Amino acid sequence: MTISVLLVDDSAVARQVISQAIATAPDIRVLTTAANPIVALEKMKDEWPNVIVLDIDMPRMDGITFLKKLMLEHPTPVIICSALSDSTAKKVTLEAMSAGAVAVVPKPMSSGRLQIKELSQQLIVAIQEAARTSYINQYRRPTSPPLAPPRTRAESGDSTATALANAMQERQTAPKLTADAMLPAPKGTTAQAIMKTAQRIVTIGISTGGTQALERLLPRLPLSCPGIAIVQHMPETLTGAFAKRLDELSKISVREAKDGDQMQPGLALISPGGKHLLVRRSGVSYFVEVREGPLVNRHRPSVDVLFRSAAVSAGINATGIIMTGMGDDGALGLREMFDCGAHTIAQDEASCTVFGMPKEAIKLGGARETLSLEMIAQKIGAMAAG
Repeated sequence: MTISVLLVDDSAVARQVISQAIATAPDIRVLTTAANPIVALEKMKDEWPNVIVLDIDMPRMDGITFLKKLMLEHPTPVIICSALSDSTAKKVTLEAMSAGAVAVVPKPMSSGRLQIKELSQQLIVAIQEAARTSYINQYRRPTSPPLAPPRTRAESGDSTATALANAMQERQTAPKLTADAMLPAPKGTTAQAIMKTAQRIVTIGISTGGTQALERLLPRLPLSCPGIAIVQHMPETLTGAFAKRLDELSKISVREAKDGDQMQPGLALISPGGKHLLVRRSGVSYFVEVREGPLVNRHRPSVDVLFRSAAVSAGINATGIIMTGMGDDGALGLREMFDCGAHTIAQDEASCTVFGMPKEAIKLGGARETLSLEMIAQKIGAMAAG
């Protein structure tokens, strides 16, 4: 299948360079280009693209406003491709992901010029992955407060734009390793072999569309809900700010996980970007480990790593939930949790932004239930009540 792409950028030079950058891919064609979203909307009346590559700062309508309009009226895979400064990259990236972008690709610049080779490597992979989204669900109008202003570069370390580019480059070149790279498989581990404890834990794996889904899920949970460990595919410079945002929206406490944090009722721990998150048991209590390691399923953190650790350490005391996202990270890990006696849930297609990861988990027979986002919230709440 040839992937048709609409390129929206107010710079004629950028439109030309980006078109050249993706022209090397035989499965991608530039359907048309537009200098701003208003022109783009007119052109899309003739033929709708498979993927939209979108700049941020444009006249008549900015990219984020256009993105939100698309997700409300005609959901389409959108890749943000923009020049991101250190001072704005974090805010723009979080806002774009929250609005529904499937990827954010910073424009690689050198001496004021857009670098075709670097852009081509990053953008082609992003377009191909975006085109594989099996389902883009209708987005609801945002009800949460605006994002907090980003921290300064001194506070946030390396720039978000650099981190995004480095992470994408690493994913392109990394081999597709399994969770074996981080911990042994639970061979011979059965539900009967793991002692039942009074404490229950929940592990959640989520990717594309996860920012919106977690903003709807976590605020619905009661303070008495089980301790939660979350892997959200997200660059390392963003997870702290994202956890803080969720904490402000929710009754429960939400924070970026630190090595050795105890899983407690009413606390959700989000894996730092760039590191793996594992669940460990000590007596009748559960803790998390935050560890360095290679990409697993081309992700770090990897859902497969989290789920496998929960299968081995918690078994029947755990619930594994795989939610919206592209690809298959977490599908095998959820099956391992299932085999070790855990209760396992896949988010249903109708409530997913991208029905990729849950679909693969269902194919492997790892999901005991398939539930909507609202029902998942109710299920976790029922664990607290019970």
